[in-house]
Amino acid sequence: MSATRTQIYLTETQRHRIDQVTAAEGIPMAEVIRRALDEYLSDDVDAAAALSSTFGAVPGATAPSRDAWHRG
Repeated sequence: MSATRTQIYLTETQRHRIDQVTAAEGIPMAEVIRRALDEYLSDDVDAAAALSSTFGAVPGATAPSRDAWHRG
């Protein structure tokens, strides 16, 4: 794999969480970031699964009746 050196700025929280992963898995920070980017940039998103996982997220939510819609 060919790699390009890239510099990024992380928040303290991001850095702390990455450090936790590197310690737990014994891998370099760069590998954690590459894995996260691969996941974020993946085309393997199952839209139906993503939507169904949010079903009922706000159980008390109600939608206004069609008569209450403001059309303009």
